[in-house]
Amino acid sequence: MIIDREPEQSAHARMGGRPLLLIVDDQPSNIQVLFSIFKDDYDVCMALSGEATFTFLEQRLPDLILLDVVMPEVSGFDVCRRLKGSERTADIPVIFVTANSDPEEEARGLVAGAVDFIVKPFHATVVKARVNTQLTVKRQADQLRAMAMVDGLTGVANRRRFDAVLEIEWRRAAREGGELAVIMIDVDFFKRYNDRFGHLEGDNCLRQVAGALQQRLTRSPDLLARYGGEEFVCVLPATGLNGALILSNELEQRVRALGLPHPDSEAAAVVTVSIGAAAGRPSEGGSAAALLANADTQLYCAKQNGRARVCGQNFSAQGQHGDPVDAAAN
Repeated sequence: MIIDREPEQSAHARMGGRPLLLIVDDQPSNIQVLFSIFKDDYDVCMALSGEATFTFLEQRLPDLILLDVVMPEVSGFDVCRRLKGSERTADIPVIFVTANSDPEEEARGLVAGAVDFIVKPFHATVVKARVNTQLTVKRQADQLRAMAMVDGLTGVANRRRFDAVLEIEWRRAAREGGELAVIMIDVDFFKRYNDRFGHLEGDNCLRQVAGALQQRLTRSPDLLARYGGEEFVCVLPATGLNGALILSNELEQRVRALGLPHPDSEAAAVVTVSIGAAAGRPSEGGSAAALLANADTQLYCAKQNGRARVCGQNFSAQGQHGDPVDAAAN
């Protein structure tokens, strides 16, 4: 029986690879039977109670849960309702496993949020077919959700995705006592670029800028998103101000190195960006929006000081800020 084959924080949004199944049953013999059915095609994990299920879900999100109805302390119905009541786990399909073929119990499970029922004793072919069907449905839904989180023009994350990730990383850093940085990026004099070259070339410019920025973000937790118009934003977990400033200057230089002519810019002869960075240690009672606002203030500082440069500041969740840093890149 396998507890963890590969370290992953979330299987919920992954595409490709082996799906992760979580079997929840207080009887190890039942888990063993299901494990033997799925071990060759899926990664299989187990939990022996409802509370053990939620402990597991704090670390990993499976692609599907096979959930026993009758368990001590917390029933399968209660577990399912709690799963569906959480935004983080609501999209995980739940198949109830039961020895009771009573239609009323099945109806109760569907009302609780289950997608299917499997009746003991198990018929391997039927069980595999039902699980495969639900995984196919979930994979299609995940793909649609992923598309809804991508900016259609540049291919990077969109504002909706950024807002969600910033909130998640803020809570994580507050819980773990870690640092978090936000970088705001604005293409200098972009309206003038559009006016001279037209909106099609303007769109192409934004795509190239996004590509240059994305290539530098090599850590998997880091996120680049299009914030709106000609603005981009980065979320950098486990990053202090010094790290954010170093990265910001590299990003500014990468965009400049594209060499996109911009004769109407007052900052340089080519397309450049202004960048504002803010970093600090989030607190449980603080606000991710305040960190973002501080980065936006630093972006304004970069613009006021000549553009094509980087400004940054340490952020405190208690409202105290360090001195601004003008880290001019040009």
